[in-house]
Amino acid sequence: MATRWGICSTGKISHDFTVALKTLPAEDHQAVAVAARKLEDAQEFSRKHNISKAYGSYEELARDPDVDVVYIGNIHPHHLKACLLFMNAKKNVLCEKPLAMNTKEVKEILDSAKRNQVFLMEAVWTRFFPVSEEVRKLLAQREIGEVKMIRSEFGIPLLHRPRLVEKELGGGALLSLGMYCLQFVCMVYNGERPESIQATGVCLDTGVDETVIVTLKFSEKRMAVFTYSSSMKLPNDAIIVGTKGTIQIPSWMWCPTSLIVNGKETQYPLPEPCLPLNFHNGTGMRYEAEEVRQCLLKGLKESPVMSHSDSLLLIELEDEIRRQVGVVYSQDCL
Repeated sequence: MATRWGICSTGKISHDFTVALKTLPAEDHQAVAVAARKLEDAQEFSRKHNISKAYGSYEELARDPDVDVVYIGNIHPHHLKACLLFMNAKKNVLCEKPLAMNTKEVKEILDSAKRNQVFLMEAVWTRFFPVSEEVRKLLAQREIGEVKMIRSEFGIPLLHRPRLVEKELGGGALLSLGMYCLQFVCMVYNGERPESIQATGVCLDTGVDETVIVTLKFSEKRMAVFTYSSSMKLPNDAIIVGTKGTIQIPSWMWCPTSLIVNGKETQYPLPEPCLPLNFHNGTGMRYEAEEVRQCLLKGLKESPVMSHSDSLLLIELEDEIRRQVGVVYSQDCL
C-alpha cells in the first residue's frame, strides 16, 4: 500500500519535493492532498502536480483521514506551529530543515512527537543520498583509517533572496547553508559532541550572519573546519582526511552525485525530473521520502540516519555558532 503524503505549503521546496516523489514507484508513494494559506495557491499546485485534494488552510489538511504523513515545506519560523498542529492531529511529519529556530523550539517539537507517538524526521536530505550512504559504509569499514580532519564549504550569492536576509523570515546563512556543512561533520563523527567550537564571521545590516568560518575540536585530536556564505560562491566541496587516505565529495556537497575515494571517482546519477526544478539536484529528495516510508513500515517513530538526538545536537551547535557571531532572533527572546 502506498504511503499517502500531504504537502504543507506550496513554495519552491514543496514543488521540488513533489516532483521527487514522482521519481519513486506510484504504488509506494502518492501525494494525495496539498494545503496553503490561500486556497487558490493550493488549487494551482494541485493542478500542476495532479493532486486530488486542495485545502485553503493547514487545519483542513491536519483533519484529512487519508493522509499518512505530512511534508512541511514552509519557512522555518513557522515550523514549530505547523509541526505541533499536525502532530497533535496524530499525523506523521517530515519537516524541512532547519527543524526550528532554536533549541527551545526543537525540544518542544520532539516532546510533541513523543507525546503523540508519531513519526518525526528533520528533512536533512543530504544524509539519504547514495553518496552519503557510501561515506558511512566506508567510514565503518575504516577505509581511510582513523579520521583526523574534515573540511567543507557552502557558499552561494543569495543576498537578493529576502529569506536569506530578513531576520523575521529566519534569514541568515547558517540555518539555510552552513547547517549542511555542520550536519556533515556530525555525521562523519557519528553524532559526537565537539569538545570546543569557535565561530567568527560577518553579519549583514539586518542582523543575520552572512559569512562565517567555524572550527570544531573533537576528542583524540580530531578536527573539523567549515566555511559558509550567502554572499559569495565557494568551492562547495567536502573532504574527509584519515590516516590511510581521503574521501572527497566534489562540488554540490549538500546534494552529491559523485564521490572520490583515494583518487578514484564514482558517479551516482539522479533520475530526471518530470517538471523543471527550483533547486539543484532536487530529485534527490526522493531518498528522504523513501526513508520515511521504510521507517513507517517498520513502525519506527524516528529515523536511525537522522534521529531526534541528531536534530537536537545540530540545533544546539547552531545556537552556539549564532551566539558567538551575534545573531539573535525574536524566538530567542520568548
